[in-house]
Amino acid sequence: MTSSHAFGLRGTITRLWTAATMALLTTTMALSHAALNSTQPIDGSVVDAPPTGYTLTFSEPISPLTLRLVRPDGSATELDNFRVEGNAVVIAAPSDLVHGTHVLSWRVVSADGHPIGGSLVFSIGEASASLPPVAEPVDRQVQTGIWLTKLTLYVGLFMGIGGAFAVAWLLPQSHTGSNAVIVAVLVGFAGTGLSPGFQGLDALGASLSSYFDRLIWMTAMETSYGYTVVAMLVALFCALFAMLVPSPDHSRLLSLAGVVGGAGALALSGHASAASPQWLTRPAVILHAGTIALWIGALVPLGLALRRSVADAAVGLKRFSAMIPYALVALIAAGIALAVVQVETPSALVETDYGRLLLAKLGLLIVLFAIAAFNRWRLTADAAEAGGTARRCLVRSIAVETLLASVVFALAAGWRFTPPPRALAISAAQPAQVHIHTAQAMADVTIIPGRAGPVSVSAVLMTGEFGPLDAKEVTFVFSNPAAGIEAFRRKAEKPGNGTWRAEDVVLPLPGNWTIRIDILINDFEIVRIQGQVGIRD
Repeated sequence: MTSSHAFGLRGTITRLWTAATMALLTTTMALSHAALNSTQPIDGSVVDAPPTGYTLTFSEPISPLTLRLVRPDGSATELDNFRVEGNAVVIAAPSDLVHGTHVLSWRVVSADGHPIGGSLVFSIGEASASLPPVAEPVDRQVQTGIWLTKLTLYVGLFMGIGGAFAVAWLLPQSHTGSNAVIVAVLVGFAGTGLSPGFQGLDALGASLSSYFDRLIWMTAMETSYGYTVVAMLVALFCALFAMLVPSPDHSRLLSLAGVVGGAGALALSGHASAASPQWLTRPAVILHAGTIALWIGALVPLGLALRRSVADAAVGLKRFSAMIPYALVALIAAGIALAVVQVETPSALVETDYGRLLLAKLGLLIVLFAIAAFNRWRLTADAAEAGGTARRCLVRSIAVETLLASVVFALAAGWRFTPPPRALAISAAQPAQVHIHTAQAMADVTIIPGRAGPVSVSAVLMTGEFGPLDAKEVTFVFSNPAAGIEAFRRKAEKPGNGTWRAEDVVLPLPGNWTIRIDILINDFEIVRIQGQVGIRD
């Protein structure tokens, strides 16, 4: 290679790696999986006059994707007049709203790059006999595309980029396995390059027929997942160049950059990278992904080298055998840290889809660890020195490891559709709220958490003209006739912060509960106001 060619190659590599570094440094710091904290109007409320606007407040910064108002007759209006203020979306309301029940259907993208959606139900004047239809179909074609591209991205990272590192550092003389590594890298290119289209379809709730629409791709690339795509493509380029450059030093440098960049790409978006504390989760994601690449990426090149009995097969095997215990310790430590943050409670392992996927992955990993231990302690020494039967057994064992690792990747790709228990707990802890408005009195009622079980109920009381309401005594009365639960009473206390509160309340079932507030004004006057509030499962 001439010096001018080498200089051009080094310049290209430098520019590409600089782009990856800038993507790593400029990404925003996501705090958690977003959850809806509050709404105005209050979900389930009945208002006297059409609201002039709506407010959705979330637990973290979000970006709106679609906002749609479904009217009582089922017709829908796109709401494109809105602004983002901190964690809140403030939306201007149409001026031609009629009496009846309306549904504000929203879809936003959270800081971890995953779209979330929901609906705000409110009524003007009085509630309609039934809710207007709001369709949120699950597009299996789009979900399959997301899963496949995620799986192929993992193949590109763990078998392609990790394989390039193994070839460059463990088998630098023979370069055995280079062709297989290049194929894995190209698979990774395909999956990573195609994935934004499916992410955009999912974000906007669009069908596969819109895959090539410019808006779909722009939406995906403007989320945190866009950083992952850019960084992963740069890392894959590094791995590809590592297999093509003749210089062993350049090959090792590029392959190392590929591993660091590819592992870092996964820390730029996704459930695990977005969890708190950030000082732990992002480095843990990088360490976890990087060590997997070092382990799994070496399997195919080493297996081929041993099978073909190339000159540096024994040396490469010994190098891998010396390195892998440290890599596995780091992998396990990072995995435990991420699991503790994401799962939070042991019961979530069996009660959530995320937990069950994690258990399945752990089961396969235990088998993989057992095979790796057997290989290292029983087969490696004989295979490196004598060859023969021990080497053939090791090659077959490596093939089984590779197959099991592929199944683990397929399971891990399924996490894209399963919010972690941490995020579910945030959502479950959100309150249920109802605004009760009569000519005599009003109340803003908050039930925490807004799901079945033990809850805390608080109410801010006002007069019908929004003035302060002094009460001598307040009692909450709950009932759920549809579930056969008759009215039961809980006396409220006033702790000194202007609200009336009852702590010893248990709402045993989800559904629409009737809450009546008996307000004793004085010894001769009592006001009763009543509303309904939805309690989640």
